[in-house]
Amino acid sequence: MKKLTRFIAVFLYIYAFYIMFTASTTEFSLTLGFIASALLAALSTPFLIQRNLGVHDLKSFAYLLLYYFRYMIIEEYKAHKQVIKIVLSRKLDIKPAIVKVPYSVKTDYGMTLIAGSITNTPGTCVVDVDEKRHLFYVHWIYATTIEPEKAREEISKVFEEYAAKIFG
Repeated sequence: MKKLTRFIAVFLYIYAFYIMFTASTTEFSLTLGFIASALLAALSTPFLIQRNLGVHDLKSFAYLLLYYFRYMIIEEYKAHKQVIKIVLSRKLDIKPAIVKVPYSVKTDYGMTLIAGSITNTPGTCVVDVDEKRHLFYVHWIYATTIEPEKAREEISKVFEEYAAKIFG
């Protein structure tokens, strides 16, 4: 039953993205997307989800909604504002660096949520993950520090706090 639940979760995620990216709701397109999503989910589920998701309760869902609100409204706004300043300035004022950013979440879900949030935030991109040492390697367009703990404070602390509350 756990394998089926994992498969369904991955399938729905892939199918939703297919529908969003194709923006087509014809019968042929939806059928093709269904088949392709099922095939991809069958092939990728064992590699994507290796541990069970802990608690499925309202508290975790509430934290997920708070996280989404904070991430999409506040953090994204701040990051876009900074990147717009860089792009529109006459002088290219960037300090690019690849920095080590430690993380402490224990689940694959939490790690994926943090890495995705970092990558989707303008000006930062996770380029590698060291699961043994619990490190993300992040390309940062305006690095204010290369010290791992300080980089964590500036890049991923907020995301990690919510990931820990949502996924344990």
